Amino acid sequence: MRFVIVGGGRVGKRTARVLEAEGHSVTIIERRTERVDALRKDGFDVIQGDGSLESDLLGADLDGVDAVAGLTGDLTVNLITCMIAAAYDCRTVLRVDTDKYEYVVRKYGSDIDEVIYPERLGAIAAKNALLGGNIRAIADIAHEIQLVEFTVREVSPIEGYSLAELELPANAQLLGFGKADEPVSLPQADASMQPGDRLVVIADFDVLGDVRKLIVGDAGLSDGSVTAL
Repeated sequence: MRFVIVGGGRVGKRTARVLEAEGHSVTIIERRTERVDALRKDGFDVIQGDGSLESDLLGADLDGVDAVAGLTGDLTVNLITCMIAAAYDCRTVLRVDTDKYEYVVRKYGSDIDEVIYPERLGAIAAKNALLGGNIRAIADIAHEIQLVEFTVREVSPIEGYSLAELELPANAQLLGFGKADEPVSLPQADASMQPGDRLVVIADFDVLGDVRKLIVGDAGLSDGSVTAL
């Protein structure tokens, strides 16, 4: 696939490196001369320009691009980048550096395919380091919502029950179920819950503790029974 990344800073450069490592073609658009020179020395395909200027962005030949990401530290540049790219039927990814703009982006950015918050990702990495062990958070859905995979234990209160008998708290919903030796799929009401089975639940942060106690039991936090996705 072919991608265009606007912004050759830390986030843009690392994203480009990962994509190229997987065999994709990446072009970076960066306006700062010193960054352009450094990126070219590192072997990246770079166009010196401003992604919020239509002429500069079209210089990357958007007709042959699968997706465009506005990854600068400037929300205005990122928004305009995505608006132009969307007009050329490219998938769009918008970087937002602060949560205070989340409402505005959600309300007025309906044409943007994906919004990322590097600040949240950094917080998740810090949480992983603090928790240690086998508990690993990968992404929070929003401020108050998280997608979590719970593993049934021998002492789990719901061990031996069927999914039809599972009564989750309000603001929590079962999205997937997988037997210990099988991949997670859509839940079937007659499936029984045995040790090692996994339940994928989306829940409000306020009820995550109650969900954990119900599925894992009171002693589940220290043994890797809970993994946030």
